Amino acid sequence: MTASSPPVFGTLETALYANDLHAAEDFWSGVMGFEKIVAEAGRHVFFRIATSPSPQVLLIFKPDASEKPTDPDARLPVPPHGARGPGHFCLAVAAEELERWRSHLVAHSVEIEADFLWPDGARSIYFRDPAGNSIELADPHLWA
Repeated sequence: MTASSPPVFGTLETALYANDLHAAEDFWSGVMGFEKIVAEAGRHVFFRIATSPSPQVLLIFKPDASEKPTDPDARLPVPPHGARGPGHFCLAVAAEELERWRSHLVAHSVEIEADFLWPDGARSIYFRDPAGNSIELADPHLWA
């Protein structure tokens, strides 16, 4: 943001893409513990990540469905969008909770790809969701 840009609160939505929405729902609600808030069979499933200080939502779209233009008379004319291949998503986690998260993931048979300290001392844990997206849990100090 430049000095002339209007302010923003932060990130409201993050989108990832998955062909198997059932596996995505099982993972993001069952393993990660996020509340499912909206789903449309064969198109998307959305999860609440946080409510405070402002709402944060994770959107999981099926790429084939989200790439299609909406009907001209659609009530919500969201433009087509989408991505192919694995994306990346990082969640901020208190440093003192990262070991608990690691144990939780391992208990759910989630393979840890990397677990290390950055030069500034912040820790990151990397793993994959069922769609192959790279997921990171990191101490927010990483970007302080």
